[in-house]
Amino acid sequence: MQIGGHDIGVCSWSLQPTNIGNLLAQVKQLGLSHVQLALGPLVRLDQKQKLYELSHLRSSGLSLTGGMMSFPGEDYSTIDAIRRTGGFMPDDLWPHRKDLVERAADIGAELGMKTITTHVGFVPPPGEPGYAVIRSRVLEVAALLARAGIDLLMETGQEPAEELMDFLHDLAAPNVHINFDPANMILYGAGEPVPAMRVLAPHIRHVHVKDAVASSEPGKSWGEEVPFGTGQVGPAAFLNALKEIGYEGPLAIEREAGSTRLEDVRKAIEAIKKA
Repeated sequence: MQIGGHDIGVCSWSLQPTNIGNLLAQVKQLGLSHVQLALGPLVRLDQKQKLYELSHLRSSGLSLTGGMMSFPGEDYSTIDAIRRTGGFMPDDLWPHRKDLVERAADIGAELGMKTITTHVGFVPPPGEPGYAVIRSRVLEVAALLARAGIDLLMETGQEPAEELMDFLHDLAAPNVHINFDPANMILYGAGEPVPAMRVLAPHIRHVHVKDAVASSEPGKSWGEEVPFGTGQVGPAAFLNALKEIGYEGPLAIEREAGSTRLEDVRKAIEAIKKA
């Protein structure tokens, strides 16, 4: 499905599939043919089951907009909890998470992926404790992915756009770019989505379609994720901004809350069409 020149897809984890067959069935119900694929479930399979699932995926005709990697032990119960447990920051979990990324890169390369998205963790301001560590680890991961011909796409949300752009300039890694998620800017209290998009425009390679309502204490407590088109992102302003910055890539609908996700993805498709 294309709308406004964009391939419209869905994030596989939004549909909470039990396996690739179940994912394919749900995507078909939605009338879509593009998916951003969570790689964690595949990484954890034994070799026989992994080969079966990959074979099923290859024969499906599904187009992949890219991959996504999250990690066991990440705690999203509060903003403070994910600050401590997210991405590549926890020293005790770093070696294992690096290994998981390497295995995900192998699968991504097998499937012809060009990008893998992840939350790298909260990036402290330059000169503060932890900055040099996270910079070094992101560069290590970028090098792992580069060997597989894959770009690392950092998720937006944890930092204001200007700080994230400064970090990208400091990294100076040719295969590190941005997956832009407008709702994350609101959920984390990191700034308004459209101005942030304009700042990050040179590095945006993939976009999530997601919506949210801000917390009464932005940056201290979570905002609320809501179906796309019912929150503060504003579909028309969002799509106009994408056109303004010249983004012509895929739009992957992400829904990580609620018990009616298939229906919420359908609503998102209609909101994009209407906008």
